[in-house]
Amino acid sequence: MPNLVNVSYHQTGKSTSTNTMGMREMQSRAFEARDAKYLLLKAPPASGKSRALMFLALDKMINQGIKKVIVAVPERSIGSSFSQTDLMKDGFFANWEPNDNYNLCTPGDDGSSSKVQAFHNFMDSDEKILICTHATLRFACDTLDETKLNDTLLAIDEFHHVSADVNNRLGELLKVIMNKSTAHIIAMTGSYFRGDSVPILTPENEAKFTKVTYNYYEQLNGYNYLKSLGIGYHFYTGKYTEAILDVLDTDLKTIVHIPNVNSGESTKDKHNEVDFIIDAIGRVLRQDSETGVIYVERHTDKKIIKIADLVEDTPRERDKIVNYLRNISSVDDMDLIIALGMAKEGFDWPYCEHALTVGYRGSLTEIIQIIGRCTRDSNNKTHAQFTNLIAQPEAIQDDVKKATNDMLKAITASLLMEQVLAPNFKFKTKLDNDDDAEPGTIKVRGFKEPSSKRVKDIIEADLNDLKATILQDDNMLKTMSGTIDAEVINRVLIPKIIKIKYPELTEDEVEEIRQYVVVDSVVKSGEIKEVGDQRFIRLADKFINIDDIHIDLIDAVNPFQKAYEILSKSVTTKVLKVIQDTIEATRIKMDFEEAKILWPKIVEFKKLHDKEPSLNANDPLERRMAECIIYLKEEKRKRLANG
Repeated sequence: MPNLVNVSYHQTGKSTSTNTMGMREMQSRAFEARDAKYLLLKAPPASGKSRALMFLALDKMINQGIKKVIVAVPERSIGSSFSQTDLMKDGFFANWEPNDNYNLCTPGDDGSSSKVQAFHNFMDSDEKILICTHATLRFACDTLDETKLNDTLLAIDEFHHVSADVNNRLGELLKVIMNKSTAHIIAMTGSYFRGDSVPILTPENEAKFTKVTYNYYEQLNGYNYLKSLGIGYHFYTGKYTEAILDVLDTDLKTIVHIPNVNSGESTKDKHNEVDFIIDAIGRVLRQDSETGVIYVERHTDKKIIKIADLVEDTPRERDKIVNYLRNISSVDDMDLIIALGMAKEGFDWPYCEHALTVGYRGSLTEIIQIIGRCTRDSNNKTHAQFTNLIAQPEAIQDDVKKATNDMLKAITASLLMEQVLAPNFKFKTKLDNDDDAEPGTIKVRGFKEPSSKRVKDIIEADLNDLKATILQDDNMLKTMSGTIDAEVINRVLIPKIIKIKYPELTEDEVEEIRQYVVVDSVVKSGEIKEVGDQRFIRLADKFINIDDIHIDLIDAVNPFQKAYEILSKSVTTKVLKVIQDTIEATRIKMDFEEAKILWPKIVEFKKLHDKEPSLNANDPLERRMAECIIYLKEEKRKRLANG
């Protein structure tokens, strides 16, 4: 099936080139904020966050009076990203030189008494740098006076693991450290969705952080080799193991993430699934006893394929292959990695061309981490591909509603990825006789610009999170059947969601954010063409001159239209009807706000067709207009009855 999202990049080399201090573009931007006590660095996988932290930490120790640095990572394997590094050879003023005795990302229980004691010993010593897991940090701080962290820099890698939820001990710990010590904090994340459902920090604590953002488009646009990224879906019936070869091309360097054992797609036997995939590819020749690499002779042409099994539970066997993967230095060292919970964040295989994920992933953070596995810049590829293999709903299924929701949420996740991966624009109000917009700015007639700092902050720091909340809302998913008019989606449903997420906003502020979300979403998902010195953007089914865009035109575009068109072409008519019927069974209740928008359209429909909209029409929008007439008649009857 075709990709739902295709993004092309310009290979400028900007994000990978370094300045006179040895810093890449993102690292230089982060270093400009080095004086901030609390710093939140949001940048995509492979942008160099680990080294950015080294630059910042060394400056804080040498120039800002910080005595110690603690680096906390979510899992032990990521600790190696912070090992000794010669920074001076590229122009920086110091080297990163942690003592191996205080690298606690070693085998063994992260909460063991020995690791906790080593942490305490570090705090009482003259040593400067400690590296540990999030878990070790939590356990060690259970018995540590917060004031011991005075003049210490606490760096938390993969910060999206933290949450403001009272059950998240790391989130609680962070709050206490901020309130009871003079510690500096640097938080780093490769995710653009903070915690997915629970915010990482309380709003008052988040407001204390200086935010540095380096977006995905900047990263990928600045590569030397990678030119395009595709995001697509393949829908199957039956068992995924029998459909996987439809999308698994073993000529591409691929990571396959099989489904979680608790998901509907899982066969409940993960090892058998791995065996089935390998057997479908070819005949196993041998497994190297030292490295764990599985050598498979491909059925089609006898080519030897090297496979890594990260689903293997035996620690000794898994450590062998993990160690081998960590030391890969050639494109020929590995062809296919099969994983379950591993090979996501902090996993580096630059040669990977295809991330194939089986089953719906509810976490947007997880999706962006998986996509990040194939978006490293490498001379063996010009295109990177993310494919999600999803079970399509069938009328005979007991859980047809869940299967439908999973399918729709998977598709909307790709729309969110498109928003993250596309170039950023700024939007301003277009006035009569207005001058041309500066590069990167689009002027829109009738557009309300942000009037308060709160609105500006939400637009600058929270836009992707807000879009995630909107696009994954249950009512918004129901609009994918084509039943709900675009203006109702944009002017009724979206502001309702914004009000729930930000109850403190005024009506004017809600409208300003609503307009920005809708304009940004439509422009980023719209096709832009240049003809001579003019630019045109595709809105719905026609191209409009960008200079003539009005907010009313944009409000008439369904943000789900592209996804629904692809879905309609990718499944059979029978499956599409199952999806539509499932959505219709839990349809959005008509209310006066929707009726107010639909009434002028009903009047226009009557003029055009010389009849009223029919409940039996094939067009879902015509059926909705017919429902609107019934609703208005019923409301009129109630009012007359009540006098």
